[in-house]
Amino acid sequence: MKASKFNQWFGRAWLGAGYAFLFLPIVALVVYSFNDSPLPNSWRGFTLKWYQALLSDGEIVAGLWLSLKIAFLTACGSVVMGTLAAFVLVKYKRFRGRTVFSGMVTAPLVMPEVVVGLSLLLMLVSVQRALGFPERGMMTIWLGHLLLGMAYATVVVQARLQELNPQLEEAAMDLGARPAQVFWLVTLPMIAQSLASAWLLTFTISLDDVVLSNFLSGPGSTTMPLVIFSRAKLGLNPSVNAIATITVVVVAIGVLIASYMIARAERQRTLDLAAAARA
Repeated sequence: MKASKFNQWFGRAWLGAGYAFLFLPIVALVVYSFNDSPLPNSWRGFTLKWYQALLSDGEIVAGLWLSLKIAFLTACGSVVMGTLAAFVLVKYKRFRGRTVFSGMVTAPLVMPEVVVGLSLLLMLVSVQRALGFPERGMMTIWLGHLLLGMAYATVVVQARLQELNPQLEEAAMDLGARPAQVFWLVTLPMIAQSLASAWLLTFTISLDDVVLSNFLSGPGSTTMPLVIFSRAKLGLNPSVNAIATITVVVVAIGVLIASYMIARAERQRTLDLAAAARA
């Protein structure tokens, strides 16, 4: 066998093993959500009773609803604040405190979540003692997730902004467009794909976060990952597999739809550029 043939098959096998390592646990979770046996290591037949049991499980349904609300707010806030931070870092190369600002924005990416969660908890407790606000609950969880999500969104949007051709914005201003018009009509459409990617990334990170939520949650504000984590200590009920399967399916559908829309927009942008070049 030639070396090129061996390298090709070895690369495919290694890639397949990597995908299997990542996705086989998810496949097993989905399969056992339909298992009639409450024991995860024995198959007793197909059933939908664990999905029906979710309707009467108020704790996990409430946790899922709270997680979805926090994740949605976190994704929206992270994209807005991350975009502003990315614009500052890309458009303004020199200003006093730029190094400190850049380091503070990206610090949550490299710091352990335990340290971030403990720091936020101590700060919020001090603020609450001084001002009587905020109480530990949905808002404090959202603030913690927003801090982490903004760092990821900044990196994604910043990478896209650095690839943009500044001559396009300069041409728009030469034609009489104001800075706000340049942003909404020129810059924003060109970075729309990175904004969608940042939104999906921060939504997913917030939806399955455990560490920050554990530090910042309060009475009556238990997210779905915290419910699952607490039940795992006593032995998981198969209804947890059902709610996890629903979450995986919803996230997968959202990613597929977003990927299709991003790919279609990229194709359209390529066609428009080609048409403009021919003209």
